[in-house]
Amino acid sequence: MPDLFAYAGLFFSALVAATILPMQSEAVLVGLLVSGSYSTWLLLLVASAGNILGSLINWLLGRYIESYRDRSWFPVSPKALAGAEDWYRRYGKWSLLLSWAPIIGDPLTVVAGVLREPLPMFLLLVTIAKTGRYLALAAVTLSLI
Repeated sequence: MPDLFAYAGLFFSALVAATILPMQSEAVLVGLLVSGSYSTWLLLLVASAGNILGSLINWLLGRYIESYRDRSWFPVSPKALAGAEDWYRRYGKWSLLLSWAPIIGDPLTVVAGVLREPLPMFLLLVTIAKTGRYLALAAVTLSLI
């Protein structure tokens, strides 16, 4: 049962980290990798799945609640959303390859929904970005232990 809790904790931290809520999933992944008690590939799969699902939540937020962008409770500040929209218009769907990046990644995934990026392309690019980041982190971590 403890294994299930570890994987579930990683999934939850990765999911929340990909939404507009502040959270770090990298530390959880590194800690589990360093422990040596868990399958590296399963950890990567769980972290990637959670992070991709979190980005999908952002895309859905952008897609369906964009009309509420001027409300105080809207999850992204007007300045961050405007900056992400400008970036997205300039670089298009390929900017989603930066969806892993701190600060700009989450707003980009919301803007992809606002600007109606087709879901299959969104998922492909976000999957490449999110999984690639976790693969790189795992490679560095495992090379140091």
